[in-house]
Amino acid sequence: MPYHSIVLVKQVPDTANVTAEAMKSDGTVNRAALPAIFNPEDLHALETALELRDRFGGTVTAVSMGPPKAADVLRSCLYRGANRAILLTDRRAAASDTLATSYILAQTVQAIGGADLVFAGRQAIDGDTAQVGPQCAEKLGIPQITYLEQLVDVRDRSVRVRRNTGSGWEIVEAPLPVLITVMETANRPRPEGARRVHRFKRARVEAEVAAEVKLALPDATDDEQAAETARRVEALRKQGLLIEQWDLDRIGADLDRCGLSGSPTKVFRIQAIVLTKEGYTEIPPTEEGIRRLVHELVLDHSIG
Repeated sequence: MPYHSIVLVKQVPDTANVTAEAMKSDGTVNRAALPAIFNPEDLHALETALELRDRFGGTVTAVSMGPPKAADVLRSCLYRGANRAILLTDRRAAASDTLATSYILAQTVQAIGGADLVFAGRQAIDGDTAQVGPQCAEKLGIPQITYLEQLVDVRDRSVRVRRNTGSGWEIVEAPLPVLITVMETANRPRPEGARRVHRFKRARVEAEVAAEVKLALPDATDDEQAAETARRVEALRKQGLLIEQWDLDRIGADLDRCGLSGSPTKVFRIQAIVLTKEGYTEIPPTEEGIRRLVHELVLDHSIG
């Protein structure tokens, strides 16, 4: 029996390469100063959906919410085998916290329709809240299974999953449709396929096409640029290379629940951490070395 899966993916700043320019003066993340990457656990969610399709048949639709630049992760999904890609991009969604983000994504899933399974990474490395997946399930009114380590079986209209409990694992079963969040230990994501990269490297969302036209025809009028954009978009559509671009109107979103107005989260305090120590201390892997390390950590109040 074939199954239709939707995978929620996100483009995030690479927090493994944080520099002094990573924070703005107001305490917010300077995303422009950090390279953007595919959120790691979302890659494992995508792989889980692809493995399910390879085993049972069906389709995989990748969905991302973000600026036009987020189309990069959707191209990566297509390179790995996703059947369809949708970018939800809208300035009115800016500054959304997890509550507003989960509402927008849930509305998008409902607008797509027909999903048997919705997959998402356990959490994103830029927030580490692990809230968006479960909140989406609640808004969709469907069961959820978190911390997937292995998709055991899908039979008829139910799924069995091995999930991590922190101190061990358990097998749980849920009826479809269901939302599942996936851990990095679940699988090894497949590489991008060379043939699919060759085919989809020119895939674009409409906003990217418009930006390319503006650069190519700087002296053209607005009407001329719009006409050329429409021509290129239609050409991509005919070739199957148009990444769908949706906005909040397309999903019938309540604007009061989106963006800043739909985000009740308030920042209580921002603390800047300044690293002043230079060099490093090498600790020998001996009992005496460990005692020395613990002593230093106690003295500088890192522990104790």
